[in-house]
Amino acid sequence: MYLFRNILQKNLSDLADTVRARQKRRLPVILTCEEIHHLFSLLESPYLLMAQLLYGSGLRLMECIRLRVKDIDFANNLLIIRAGKGEKDRTTILPDKIKESLREHLQRMKKLHDQDLAKGYRITALPDALAKKYTNANKEWAWQWVFPSKSLEVHSVSGMVLRHHVQPSTLQRIVKEAIRKSEISKPASCHTLRHSFATHLLEAGYNIRTIQELMGHKNINTTMIYTHVARKSYSDISSPLDKL
Repeated sequence: MYLFRNILQKNLSDLADTVRARQKRRLPVILTCEEIHHLFSLLESPYLLMAQLLYGSGLRLMECIRLRVKDIDFANNLLIIRAGKGEKDRTTILPDKIKESLREHLQRMKKLHDQDLAKGYRITALPDALAKKYTNANKEWAWQWVFPSKSLEVHSVSGMVLRHHVQPSTLQRIVKEAIRKSEISKPASCHTLRHSFATHLLEAGYNIRTIQELMGHKNINTTMIYTHVARKSYSDISSPLDKL
């Protein structure tokens, strides 16, 4: 299609009903529990906490980066993911194992927030519709990023001093470096932790529909890919070689 349209500059109107070749889907890379444990031992907060959420809650990279304080429900062990992929909200699990670390992190971030307020900063950016409706919401603690940037920046239009969230490239770089140090030979990344979340739940016997909801997949076929990488028990199967 690209060749005809852009190189040969041929009209493809008569090829509208042509069946396109399906793009082959690659199986996701999955880490073992041992590999993940070793990887986490090489990370420090807040990046350890972020990586734990990618794996422990099945978050996409930007879903983790864009978490706000109000999206954490400690009482019910839930995270509310706002406008995820496809602009849809969903809930997923908050691992009990990191609740205390997350609370301590938020206490430190609250002190930083209070310091910013004392200096007269507007603190955080909000979606345009919310910013217009709730003019002071960007100062409220509930609307602040869970993982704010270490540095402040000046908004190019309003001129307000804001504290944005951590850059995704920063977390990607730090996780990639930890993977290198761990000597994990697989082509792993931040997204590998999300893949591992789904696969390990499947291996633990959880329903595929439940995993679909936690992952925020629109189509069950997207979730079914993990059935191809989940470890299966072959202990009751004998190799034909053993019978020779």
